[in-house]
Amino acid sequence: MQDLSLIHKPITGLFPYPKTQEEWEPYRLSQEQVDFFHEQGYLSGIKLLDENQINILKKELEEVADPKHPFHHLFHEFHSNESDDPNTVLFHSLGHWRISKAFHDVIWNPAFVMAASQLLDNQKVRFWHDQLFCKPAHHGGVVAWHQDYSYWTRTIKMQHLTCWCGLDDATTENGCLHYIPGSHKWGLLEKPALAGKMDGLMEFMTEEQKAAFKPVAIELKAGYGTFHHPLMVHGSYENRSPRSRRAFVLNVFADGTISNTDDELLKGVPVIAKGRKMEGQFFPLLN
Repeated sequence: MQDLSLIHKPITGLFPYPKTQEEWEPYRLSQEQVDFFHEQGYLSGIKLLDENQINILKKELEEVADPKHPFHHLFHEFHSNESDDPNTVLFHSLGHWRISKAFHDVIWNPAFVMAASQLLDNQKVRFWHDQLFCKPAHHGGVVAWHQDYSYWTRTIKMQHLTCWCGLDDATTENGCLHYIPGSHKWGLLEKPALAGKMDGLMEFMTEEQKAAFKPVAIELKAGYGTFHHPLMVHGSYENRSPRSRRAFVLNVFADGTISNTDDELLKGVPVIAKGRKMEGQFFPLLN
């Protein structure tokens, strides 16, 4: 086995990649969906996976989540529990696309690639990084209210996009994602601790923003995804239900995004000098 980040195309038949414009068409979002995204800051209910794909990803998630996996060193981050509360658990990792064939290939899932390109104004799309967020039954931890770009200012300009996809049904009971519609128009806020107290972001908000803080639960069946703007305020509550809540996240940016730091962008990734284009082994072009 090798580091799969060296391969910039699908390596299994799990997500057949369209070869013609006609083959892309079934994945195209409507103009109404694109308009809703730009107005509200998110678009949910997009089918990304079938049952077979879900089952294979679940199996490979179980394998890569084992700290004894022989390629564990390829993770950029790995937290068996990132929660500040010892009574709750939030598994969180970055870099599993380098280890798992299925999680490598889901980056080239045409349903994801087409939507991402459209929501980024039909630009070419580059992979940024992946994430796993898993909340076990009964004692799953929170993901604090935050904006993704507050953790990504080391890359400019802001032309990023996040896709969250569940491998289990996500409900209010087991800690589904919540959005604050329209909050992507608030500008960049300070960043809280991601697995800290749920409402840490509140101290950085204006009274007007607090008054508009009306969470909307994004309940989704397994295999369905939700996309959101890099400034969308979002988070998820704890899981006290008898069902797990496993999900993966794909983060991308438009081609032409550049490094805004001379420091390491991700652990284990060679430095891209400030002002240089984000490209190469770890940031493949997807379309």
